[in-house]
Amino acid sequence: MSVLMNWAYCTNGFRDHPLDQTLEVLADLGYTGAAVSLDHGHLMPGASPAEVGRIAALAGRLGLALAVETGGRFTLDPRRKHFPTLLHDEAEARVRFLCRAMRVAADLGAPVVHLWSGIRPPEVPEDEAWDRLVRQCERLLEEADSVGVTLGFEPEPGMLVADLAGYERLRALLGGHPRFGLTLDIGHCRCLEPYDVPECVERALPHLVHVQIEDMRRGVHEHLEFGEGEIDFPPVLAALDGYGGLVAVELARHSHAAPDVARRSIEFLRRAHDLAGAGRSRR
Repeated sequence: MSVLMNWAYCTNGFRDHPLDQTLEVLADLGYTGAAVSLDHGHLMPGASPAEVGRIAALAGRLGLALAVETGGRFTLDPRRKHFPTLLHDEAEARVRFLCRAMRVAADLGAPVVHLWSGIRPPEVPEDEAWDRLVRQCERLLEEADSVGVTLGFEPEPGMLVADLAGYERLRALLGGHPRFGLTLDIGHCRCLEPYDVPECVERALPHLVHVQIEDMRRGVHEHLEFGEGEIDFPPVLAALDGYGGLVAVELARHSHAAPDVARRSIEFLRRAHDLAGAGRSRR
């Protein structure tokens, strides 16, 4: 393959390690990036400039490129998962959180901030939910322009924007704003998209700014270690050839064995990448 992949790991899979140790372990394993989840126990948007600068300097010394992820389960409310979202009446708290996340990303030197729509509240009609989402994304894009980062919007199973078609609809409603990029979760493609996973990657490439990767099965939204699901990864990685951003392993429920899981993950991905290159060379 013509471009080496920037293997990264989502720090939400290292919940039992401080962020410093997480970054050191990942660098020792050969990762070249980290997708830093802004959440309790690691780094929050309210962290002091000195703390953010310290993490940026550490990542620089370790040779880790960074992206910022914002999908923590109870980041804003200790009792309600992912509450509030951009679709709730209380969306202002989520907007403030995401704006602070963008400023943290800029200070970290992370070019991409990940986000998603959230699940549509049952009391909000679908058309109104879409209107709310567009209005809030327009506000967020103003901040993205101001601080110089790109949004990486992730379609998430079960949410208002669940698939690539939903992302494309939202992007069109936002006028194709150049800072409204796509976060593609490879497992989600297998879970619910009507196309083969490599086809999804090819469809996503024009707007792709961040990739999350793990194994998954059709119809089951469960992030699995590589080899435990149904995805054939060499063709997927071949389809990613030319993409230059992070490819971040997302195994948020594997913190109990994080170093071993991270080691197995990068070993698997390197083998799959080699097979992808071998397959291309035989064509």
